[in-house]
Amino acid sequence: MIRVLLADDEELMRGGLRMMLGTQPDITVVGEGADGARAVLMARELRPDVVLMDVRMPVLDGVAATARITAAEDPPRVLVLTTFELDEYVFAAVRAGASAFLLKRTEPETLIEGVRTVAAGEGLLGPSVTRRLLAEFARVSPAPPPQAVQRRLGRLTARESEVLGLVARGLSNAEISARLHIGEVTTKAHVRRVLAKLELRDRIQAVGFAHDHGLA
Repeated sequence: MIRVLLADDEELMRGGLRMMLGTQPDITVVGEGADGARAVLMARELRPDVVLMDVRMPVLDGVAATARITAAEDPPRVLVLTTFELDEYVFAAVRAGASAFLLKRTEPETLIEGVRTVAAGEGLLGPSVTRRLLAEFARVSPAPPPQAVQRRLGRLTARESEVLGLVARGLSNAEISARLHIGEVTTKAHVRRVLAKLELRDRIQAVGFAHDHGLA
């Protein structure tokens, strides 16, 4: 059972999410918080698998709350769900440790599948959000990789380095498979090894890592 914590200052929004997720046999809502500070406390107490996090909330905003939640030992995954798709929110949420970023106008089926995807350890960005994020990374000049990063990169095979570059460009596993003429199961295995060798949480963090160090 996937345990979900809702963090949103709008009671109506929380109620709608609770009802929608409650229709799924493998998902249960374990708690609700109306501000970021409360969400941080509840994440610590309830140990959910996924936190659905709003961005604009009182006391502590969703980006700051995400940073505090993901800094904990064995933290839950955070799926940022917001009305806004401004670059600053996308960039800040990913930097804070969010594993996913979807808009509130996302179709219910997409959101439900997003919860499952994030709970399974994958990252997720909506298509428009992905384009904005990659544009922001492209705007910032990357720094040369420090020695510690170079050592981690040295663990990758040539094929794994190629896969990392395609992940950094926002390609899905299916698109990477088609580009490299390999099976999707093989692609998933490559991605898992890349994340493990580079000590990264998920493919969203891999995008930031690759662009930060000029690898994309």
